[in-house]
Amino acid sequence: MILIIPAITIFISVFIGGLFALKFKDKLHLILGFSAGSVIGVAFFELLPESFSLANGVYRPEIIALFLAIGFVVYLLAERLLSTHSHHDECCKNKNDKGTLGAGSLSLHGLLDGLITGFAFQISPSVGIILAIAIFTHSFSDGINVVNMILRSGGSIKRARTWLLADAFAPVLGILLSIFISIPQNIFSLLLAVFCGFFIYIGASDLLPESHHAHPKIWTTISTILGMALIFAVTMLTGI
Repeated sequence: MILIIPAITIFISVFIGGLFALKFKDKLHLILGFSAGSVIGVAFFELLPESFSLANGVYRPEIIALFLAIGFVVYLLAERLLSTHSHHDECCKNKNDKGTLGAGSLSLHGLLDGLITGFAFQISPSVGIILAIAIFTHSFSDGINVVNMILRSGGSIKRARTWLLADAFAPVLGILLSIFISIPQNIFSLLLAVFCGFFIYIGASDLLPESHHAHPKIWTTISTILGMALIFAVTMLTGI
């Protein structure tokens, strides 16, 4: 029963973040800049340190770095296979595939967040609560990011809302699954490293260039820095 509270609060956080992105979509370049910073921040300040922590005494840092690189390359290859057209071909339907790929990756990350939360509560309620607070805070950015992925790729508002619901339910599903399954910490650390590679690619190679396209760079740069700073502050304040 204790898992119901973090499941509901994380769902609300993701959903409100997505609604925020939909309401202020006319400022999409600023939101994209913030999203890029928050995605990169999640990779560097949350996923990577947690991966190293879980791998301590099991894998050398070079192995974690290898799986991070594998995640980066896998996402790169997947995007290139879906995007054989010019980056500036705004009418190409394959842009929707890129949006789906990005939103799907974020939803999978949400599922992983839920699993992490559930497993943390299996260790101890205090650890679970601390981790749930951190995930609740950055889930707001997840909601913004998944909507931006769809809108940026030319998707409709209806499609963005559909993916927002999927992203909001993903951590809830992860929490429920954690009741029935258990993943060894050493395997979990490698999965986190792979997702770290995904997020570095999404933020630096996709969201960030798009946020700077045909817009004043000073404000989008500030938005990016604020996105990274927010995630860093959350991880420091919660001790995750």
